[in-house]
Amino acid sequence: MEVSNVIYQYTAVKDPSDDMLVHVQNENAQGEGYIFRETDDWSGLPGNSIHKIVAVNNIPIGSWGDGSIQVEGKGEVTDPNVVYTYKYDPCFNPQSSPSCPGYQPPIPEPEPVDYDVYNALDDQAVLDATKETDPELYDRDNKRRNEMKEQADARLEKGLAASENALNIASDLAQAFMIDAMANEQRFDPYYAQNIPGGVYRDAPPLPTKDIPDNKQGLRNNLAQQLLHEKMVNSQYK
Repeated sequence: MEVSNVIYQYTAVKDPSDDMLVHVQNENAQGEGYIFRETDDWSGLPGNSIHKIVAVNNIPIGSWGDGSIQVEGKGEVTDPNVVYTYKYDPCFNPQSSPSCPGYQPPIPEPEPVDYDVYNALDDQAVLDATKETDPELYDRDNKRRNEMKEQADARLEKGLAASENALNIASDLAQAFMIDAMANEQRFDPYYAQNIPGGVYRDAPPLPTKDIPDNKQGLRNNLAQQLLHEKMVNSQYK
């Protein structure tokens, strides 16, 4: 189904000097905003009845959401009525008719097939096999499981013993290496035999014995600071 026209009518009740807008609208069911919105401006006009037909571009009916009439400004709407005209699209499904663009022959429905459901619990051979348990077979399985468990425990115990021995051997080797390194004192002898070249470091030339003149720039700065200090002190007594 496709909507082709929106026909609406209502009566606007308002004062001619008031501003008033009337929105006839439908929300977009497939997204945000409105799929249709028509606005009538009654600003500066007296109230009256209106009958209007608005053509739309054959919008699918699935896109039309909830409709409403919204008044913006001063006034009200009475006796509203909204009608939608629509038409049927025979080619909405291209497989419905060979005359539709992009027509594809429909896939025939598969023929029903009867299946025989097999339930193993209803098989007499299965029932006979599960009715009783061979005691010897049960004992043999338990014995095999116990032997496998004992073998696994033995391998685990042997592995733990091997790892403990390896740690002890590694610890003994590390301690022997440390003792050898501490006792090997001759390695430091080459450093003791080296001589560092030296000599006599003479004093730098001394400063002259004559007086060094004062810095005139520093003297002026000190004098300026002294004058500023006296000025600040004197200002307190004024």
